[in-house]
Amino acid sequence: MSDTVKYYATGRRKSAVAKVWLYPGMGKFSINNRDLDDYFHRETLIKLVKSPLQETDNMGRYDIVATIRGGGESGQAGAVCHGIARALVEANPATRTDLKNAGLLTRDPRKKERKKYGQPKARKKFQFSKR
Repeated sequence: MSDTVKYYATGRRKSAVAKVWLYPGMGKFSINNRDLDDYFHRETLIKLVKSPLQETDNMGRYDIVATIRGGGESGQAGAVCHGIARALVEANPATRTDLKNAGLLTRDPRKKERKKYGQPKARKKFQFSKR
């Protein structure tokens, strides 16, 4: 695998960072040395990870190896999706328009809002008592 052509990209979402490598292959996924179905248990997250490949009709053409750090399950799935989309553009620049139109190249900027003092959470307020 070391002497083959490989494409690398970094994907981010919330506080998760995914390093993604694309190798020409049969369509295998390896995420933190585990299979895709073993790592992500929800079907919606598995669909999200595969969406850049389906959008560009590359479903069985690349083996994907990803290492993820930080974040929760949905943030990590979004980071892998973003990384795969960026790596596909590096592999074939003609796919950029399809991925851009699908909104897969844009990094989702939403993050958790910080907790404010005098409140139990970021926006929630303590119960107001008039008397």
